[in-house]
Amino acid sequence: MRAWPVLVLALALTPARAADEGARAAARAAITRQADALGRDDAAAAYAQAAPAIQGMFPSPDVFLGMVRNSYRPVYRHRTFVFGQARDVGEAGLSQDVAIQDEDGVDWTAEYSLERGEDGQWRITGCRLVRAAGSSA
Repeated sequence: MRAWPVLVLALALTPARAADEGARAAARAAITRQADALGRDDAAAAYAQAAPAIQGMFPSPDVFLGMVRNSYRPVYRHRTFVFGQARDVGEAGLSQDVAIQDEDGVDWTAEYSLERGEDGQWRITGCRLVRAAGSSA
């Protein structure tokens, strides 16, 4: 009987996880859908994977695609795209690293941030590109 309070205390002290493995896979699928759409120049499909806050910054899918084409060239056109570490961020957020080699052979890490919407779907809230150490662009 005394184990019950200890179990309750242990559960209360366990940090909340934003994503179990199924949710992490769903978040990776959103990134993959966007990367595939970018490879086809399918602006609408790529835009659909962006969170509402990102969509609000860009008035149309074509404007969004233009921004990615100009500012995120390694994501837009890549040779390789390999998922790395994922980390929980808050109660409904996730950070997902992706190792990318761009079309010129330069290695990058894309640090995606995602949030799970009220509909349960993961959407991309941002992407930060970091050139890999030792790579020159």
